[in-house]
Amino acid sequence: MPAHAIKLSSVSAQEQIFPDLSPAVSQALKEVAFTITYPSGAVLFLEGQGPRGIFIVRRGRVKLSVSGSNGKVLILRIAESDDILGVSAAVSARGYEATAETQGPCDISFIRQSDFQRLMRIHHELPLLVAQQLSRDYDAACREIRNVLLSESTAEKLARLLLGWLDQNEESRNSGRIKFTITHEEIGRMIGTSRETVSRVLGDFRRRGLIQQDYSTLVIRSRTALEALIPTCRFVKPRVPGPALTSRPRNRPLFMG
Repeated sequence: MPAHAIKLSSVSAQEQIFPDLSPAVSQALKEVAFTITYPSGAVLFLEGQGPRGIFIVRRGRVKLSVSGSNGKVLILRIAESDDILGVSAAVSARGYEATAETQGPCDISFIRQSDFQRLMRIHHELPLLVAQQLSRDYDAACREIRNVLLSESTAEKLARLLLGWLDQNEESRNSGRIKFTITHEEIGRMIGTSRETVSRVLGDFRRRGLIQQDYSTLVIRSRTALEALIPTCRFVKPRVPGPALTSRPRNRPLFMG
């Protein structure tokens, strides 16, 4: 597939967009949704851009970021499978609050703003879904501020980040194993520090027996020791790693809806 190729398809009968909804509402959403296959680096929407609709991540990862007047970019979070993007903008009819860019090949389901608002007026389950999503987004923003911006040291930031990854799902929480497919430079951008500092602190964690890395898997050997790096252990499980400062060229969205 060419670098900027987009594959468009309808949502199949086997796919579930929101599995917790009633069959009637789920079917109504399927009838207005379609799935787009994006390449890495595709921009779904830009910060401040007028809303076109909502995006549901079916496969892959999407980076959400905001820009500063100095040209720097703050990475808010990395959205993964089943995350819903653009809900606030689609409901409020205001511009998107962040830029969304794919971090590898992604399958994204899209529902136009007009269709989504129309179905919200018809099906009373959808406003509850929206309220729940907005609540999760607000909680995630508060956690990012607490877990990263208010951390006093790189060791504390990394401890919060690793524990957040560990608690993203039950499997990793029970096994103590994290799929580690991110570079030290990317981690540095997530917590606002340099690649060298990340490498040094992770190396210190390994020497102290807190973690162990087996190829692309990171093993948390002592959760208690990591939690001890967080003052008063007021750790709140983040859904995704966040924020980071980096520079980004001004891309244009590839979505053609």
